[in-house]
Amino acid sequence: MNDNIISVIDAANKLGTRKQQLFKIIKRLGIATTKQKNSAHKGQAISYISNTDFDHIVNNFGQTGEDTESSSVATTSGQLDHGVFYLIQLEPDHDPGRFKLGFASNMPERLRSHRCSAPFAKILKTWPCHALWERTAIDSVTQGCEKIHTEVFRTKDISSVQERCDLFFNLMPKLDDIMR
Repeated sequence: MNDNIISVIDAANKLGTRKQQLFKIIKRLGIATTKQKNSAHKGQAISYISNTDFDHIVNNFGQTGEDTESSSVATTSGQLDHGVFYLIQLEPDHDPGRFKLGFASNMPERLRSHRCSAPFAKILKTWPCHALWERTAIDSVTQGCEKIHTEVFRTKDISSVQERCDLFFNLMPKLDDIMR
């Protein structure tokens, strides 16, 4: 393996961000990636950047609103992991028990993207959240709900899901009201 390159996965880990987010930064900065097969990843081809390009990313990280999906708040370590956990009712009139949960660092933009497939979607509530809490929150608040897709569920009582969300986030460390 070439010592002058770093995998995008390792670079994202060093920066404390997700690799999807790093790919957005790489694209914005016009950095070229190369793909190489890697035995540590079951022989799959993974993307690499040069160490020089990684240094360029480090120098620009946290300065220009890297989060192209949103404009989230940077933490002191440069991570872009703050936002909101949301509860969206997808079809309020025709299927009021079908809902979507997730994390967004820009809720208006996230709702706009959901409305492509669910034009009547309605935000029921949001809670300040770290991105890392998303999976745990979803697993916690969807107990007893029918799973339809990755983050889409159906329940007989949407208000009970909202109450479980309230309970979950009341137990979590308090964050500043971010993008509420």
